[in-house]
Amino acid sequence: MRRLLIGLAGLLVGALVPSPVYGEELIIHLHLVNAEGIGKEIGTVTASDSPFGLVLAPHLKDLPAGFHGFHVHQNANCKPGTEGGKSVPALAAGGHYDPKGTGKHEGPYGTGHQGDLPELYVGPDGQAVGPVLAPHLKVADLKGHSLMIHSGGDNYSDQPQRLGGGGARLACGVIK
Repeated sequence: MRRLLIGLAGLLVGALVPSPVYGEELIIHLHLVNAEGIGKEIGTVTASDSPFGLVLAPHLKDLPAGFHGFHVHQNANCKPGTEGGKSVPALAAGGHYDPKGTGKHEGPYGTGHQGDLPELYVGPDGQAVGPVLAPHLKVADLKGHSLMIHSGGDNYSDQPQRLGGGGARLACGVIK
């Protein structure tokens, strides 16, 4: 039910936020990532400020259907890194953007990581087109970081799995 409400909220945000939106707009190119490096581009996410917070409007394709963890990560780097002797996709992006050092994963409406975004919904056709709202962010906050899509959903808790259980890093975009 929670996921349905989040999805409906995204559609409502898309209907309520006028175009063009307020202030600066930023286009982020996302690429699939794997342990060997950065792969093909799968589309863009347009970030724009609104009176309600940051609106992220995806135009993505070739993704697995379902809900996916969606976050702003600390570093503007989508290259793999090594952890425990293994290559990890997009590890150079670092952890979730957490400028206040909360160390908490509480979702987009909580008081934890500022980089926690609403889940990204991908339809059965592999496309993500529903906008999401990040009420605690602005376009200016994004610069110098990266935008990440994880392979699984996000429960906005560190239980039963750390960082919402989103799993592997699936796609990443450097924000300039």
